[in-house]
Amino acid sequence: MITKETIDKIFSTIRVEEIVGEYVQLKRAGSNFKGLSPFHEEKSPSFVVSPSKQIWKDFSTGKGGTAISFLMEIENFTYPEALRHAAKKYGIEIEENVREYSEEEKQSQTERDLLYKIHEVANDFFQQQLWESEEGKMIGFSYFKERELRDDIIKKFQLGYSPEKKNAFTEFALEKAYSKEILEKSGLSIFPENTPSGIDRFRDRVIFPIHSFSGRVLGFGARILKNNVKTAKYLNSPETEIYHKSNVLYGLNQSKQSISRKNLCLLVEGYMDVVSLHQSGIENVVASSGTSLTTEQIKLIKRLTENVTILFDGDNAGIKASFRSIDMLLSEGMNIRVLLFPDGDDPDSFARKHPQEFVENFIDKEAKDFIDFKAEILLKDAGNDPIRKAESIRDIVKSVAFVQNALKREVYLKEVSSKFGLSEQSLFNELQIQTNVTQQQESKPRFEEKKATPKLEIVQEAGFSVNPLLVQEEKLVDLMLKYGDFVLDRKDAEGNDYKITVIEEILNHLDEDDCEIQLDINKKIVSEIKEGILQNELRSGNFFFDFMDEEVSGKLANALIENYHTSNWNKYNIYFSSEEEVVPKLVSDIVLRHKREYIVKLINDLKKSLSNEDDNTEIYQKIILLTQLKNKLDSELFRIL
Repeated sequence: MITKETIDKIFSTIRVEEIVGEYVQLKRAGSNFKGLSPFHEEKSPSFVVSPSKQIWKDFSTGKGGTAISFLMEIENFTYPEALRHAAKKYGIEIEENVREYSEEEKQSQTERDLLYKIHEVANDFFQQQLWESEEGKMIGFSYFKERELRDDIIKKFQLGYSPEKKNAFTEFALEKAYSKEILEKSGLSIFPENTPSGIDRFRDRVIFPIHSFSGRVLGFGARILKNNVKTAKYLNSPETEIYHKSNVLYGLNQSKQSISRKNLCLLVEGYMDVVSLHQSGIENVVASSGTSLTTEQIKLIKRLTENVTILFDGDNAGIKASFRSIDMLLSEGMNIRVLLFPDGDDPDSFARKHPQEFVENFIDKEAKDFIDFKAEILLKDAGNDPIRKAESIRDIVKSVAFVQNALKREVYLKEVSSKFGLSEQSLFNELQIQTNVTQQQESKPRFEEKKATPKLEIVQEAGFSVNPLLVQEEKLVDLMLKYGDFVLDRKDAEGNDYKITVIEEILNHLDEDDCEIQLDINKKIVSEIKEGILQNELRSGNFFFDFMDEEVSGKLANALIENYHTSNWNKYNIYFSSEEEVVPKLVSDIVLRHKREYIVKLINDLKKSLSNEDDNTEIYQKIILLTQLKNKLDSELFRIL
């Protein structure tokens, strides 16, 4: 268990804008940052990060909290995993309370936890084999040196080697008490009926670990080094509970900061393309290795930038792959350029031949927008054949149809019109045809079932009710979190002036009216605030920044970040009164409304307790008194309005 002192150090060191900034492209908006939600598809930014408060809020989903809660949401970390990840990022040494775990606690480890752990063990094993075993040095390390990789790059990507012995890793893992079942589910080992001792999936290969966005090992890619063996050159981990190849980009963990900083992602095909470009100093690069580009992979890139340059080999396979990738990227709102390397070169070989500045200049100058790229390739094949030329132009317009933004589509069509000397109207007509075809394909069901004639029935109108008492309770707690130490100027019944804090006024109301807090999360917060009063301490928002409860952190984000912070209203000459200017009236109003709704609850509870058999006189008297008090509050609230 991580010690309280370590947790305090983590919270005092980490910066929410730095952690979130690795996943979301943030732009300055006043004292805050804003960006597109990483949890929900949106076109206008509704995700706000407050450096001063060290919290974030996603208005599209309602989620919010601290840097730790963000890691838990985005990476599906447990609380300890998020703390460890943050500690590693900031170089904080983890101190733990050492204790022996019970058998029940050991068994409670989920399969997912074990899969992450066995991949860590395997990654360490493969690296140890590469750097320390004679076989690893002779074969694996020599291969990487032949590819001209420096030691620091090999270590940066945690490259490794799996020995020739058929079950070297399997035997190692079994000795460490990992079960055959978890080894099989991880894809690291295979247990055929005739080989009970198991076989290593990646034996006799160099290893490329595949990391998640945050750096956890999810799976492996492995390259065989022998040319005389009839097997796949590259072998990848199978799909597991933690590894879905369509959701992962190779090198993203090592490249994300550079991509965000340069606002550009270079997209390549293979592991070595990524590694070699990094060695040459070009770090804003990822690979879709092991799969064709997917929508999920594009969304990972879009968190960091909307600008992509596709780097492909100059062969036919690379060209065909680029066509499909172009349309997918356009449909996700990305800005695309494409570069084909000279025949015989790929990003790996080109980066090894030339210095960094030359490679960067080559990519910058030679990359074409997708219209010029497709035109060059397609028209070369079409030659002077007018039919094939028309088909080529139709193919280009089809790509334009994937562009979601209407203004961009018009600009692209004007470019096509200018390039080929065609009227804009004819191109717009063709665009409409292609758009209709695309929409029909997307909406067409894969199969249709014969539907039975529906019976007529009365359908209840859908709806939901909001509990007014809970609404006011939430507002009271928000006020204590946000303005708890704000001093109010008040007058007593005799007209004498006195001062009181927001926290004290609200707690006085709750105690005097004997109001019971309804929601558990609010009970927890109010309990902490009351404990603070006993210790002569006002526990408002600042106190809860370091409160080790992510549910409370989410509540804090809701209270402290306003929805209108997502827009710069000043540029429209629209200005808001600060809440501080109206806090005294706000507190009075919400206290009255909460009191009124609590009385309504008491009346309803009494009505439910009425009995046909007992004497209900006392209950009726209470209902009458409470109703009179409610009517008095209604009059007072009406007067305020």
